[in-house]
This record gives sequence, structure tokens and C-alpha cells, in this order.
Amino acid sequence: MDKFKNLTAFVNVVEANGFAAAARRLGRTRSSVNKSVMALEDELGVQLLNRTTRRVSATANGEAYYARAKIILQDIAEADRAIAENDDEPKGTLRLNAPLSFGALHLSKALSDFLAQYPGLKLELALTDHFVDPLDGGFDAVVRIGALNENPSLIDHPIVEMQRFLVASPEFLHEHGNIKSVNQLKSLPCLHYGSLGEGHVWRLLGKGQELNVPVNGVMCANNGEALQQAALCGLGVAMLPTFIVGPALQTGALVRVLPDYAPPPIHLMLLYPPSRHLSPKIRQLVAFLYDRFGEHPPWDLFN
Repeated sequence: MDKFKNLTAFVNVVEANGFAAAARRLGRTRSSVNKSVMALEDELGVQLLNRTTRRVSATANGEAYYARAKIILQDIAEADRAIAENDDEPKGTLRLNAPLSFGALHLSKALSDFLAQYPGLKLELALTDHFVDPLDGGFDAVVRIGALNENPSLIDHPIVEMQRFLVASPEFLHEHGNIKSVNQLKSLPCLHYGSLGEGHVWRLLGKGQELNVPVNGVMCANNGEALQQAALCGLGVAMLPTFIVGPALQTGALVRVLPDYAPPPIHLMLLYPPSRHLSPKIRQLVAFLYDRFGEHPPWDLFN
């Protein structure tokens, strides 16, 4: 219990920016809160707080420890609440991180419906295109799109396999002619997902072959919606997931190029630390996302 008491004191000192404010929060004396934090520092063998006469702030070690300690305290509170309530109803705050385009185009609407099912639940959604470790970022879970997770410290729930296609505008094809061979991609302007300075090689599967095709990256961007806009303007051929280009394919604003070939599929998945495995929030979220996206993804309705 001393460890729990010390963790609670430390987290509250960081959040309240001082010992006196933390003591008021906890209903303890300032000296007892200070002793708890010092005991924690002695146990760990590192300094967690910078102390001056004017302010208290976390050290680099303290910031890292705070992020994990806060999650531990939240897990304990959630476990206590679940036992007390003896139900599977998600409550509290669900903290999620998700990719920018998928979050804006599909996930935000789905999560609105999820929240409507559980009035006791609140949502904090952060959208970023770089990978965020849920433990380091203070998230309950992260939604990610890509290769299946190989991080042993995280539980990976695949939701659905996602398709990617080569696409271009009818105007582009009218100007450059129909593309009949993979080799033609090498000389055509292409729109590449990634960073400037990266090699532009597209991996394609089709006709029993696996091909690595160097392409002429006339434009690079780290956002799929930006590449779709460039493709709609006739700038080049793009390799994009159907969750972005599905509507444009349905209306004919974009058309598939070399339909016998496609990049390897990618996966929509939910990643979370093992400590969240029994959380009602996570269990219900996994079931909801699979029900919403797993069998018949709405972005593939053009097929």
C-alpha cells in the first residue's frame, strides 16, 4: 500500500505543480506528500522532481515515470470501479490515438455512434500519422494502419484487411494514354506516399508475380488525402487505400490503373497494452470496430 500511496502522491504533485496543492487534493499534509515522493525516489534510485523555492517540476526521468504511473493508477481505479459496479458498461474517459485521414474520414463518425451507445463514456481522440506507443503517450489504445504489429509489449487486434489500388484521373489517362504495362509506371509521373528524399519503389502483386517497381515521384506527401487531391487534378498515378479513394472510384472521378496488379494489403488494427485487456472500454471498442468495419467496410461499397 505504501507504493500505491507514494505513486499517488507523485502523480498529484506533478499535476498540481507543487506539494502544497497536491496535499490539498489528497487531504494530507505537505510534509507527508514530500516524504512519499522522496521514498519513491529512494526506491528507484533516481530523482523524479526538480525542487526550487519557487516551483516544482518533473525531471526527464520523472516525466517518463509519471506517464506510466498515471496509467497504473487509472487501471487500478478502473478495476475498482468495474468490481464495484459488476457490469461490462464502459465508463470514464477513453483515450485514443489514430491516423489523421482515417480518423477524420471514418473513425470520428463511428466513435460518435459508439459514444451514443454508452452515455457514461467520454472520448479524447488525437489524430497523428506517426506511430505512438500507448504507454508513452498516455493512451488506452491506438488505431493503426499498416503491417501487423510485431511489438511483444502490445496486444494487437486486427480489425480488417484494407486494399490499396493504383489510381489516376480520366484526364490524366486521356493525356498520357491507357497504361497497359507495369513498366510504363517507370516513365510516368507518380504520386508517392512518404518523405522527400526516400527512394520511390512500389511493391506490386499480380499475375503470380511480386514486383518492385521504381517510379518517378513527381510529388511526395505524408498524407493520403493530399495525394488524392493531386490525382484528381491529373498530376499523376497514385497508390492509395480504398478508405480514401473509394468514393472517387464510385463516381468515376478516379479510375483504377493496371487492375491486375495491386500493392500488398495493409491492416486496420487496434493496439493496446496488456494492462488494458480486461477493460470494458477496450473490450466493447474491439467488438464495435469489428462490427462496424470488419465484415463489409463502407469504403469498399463501390466494388
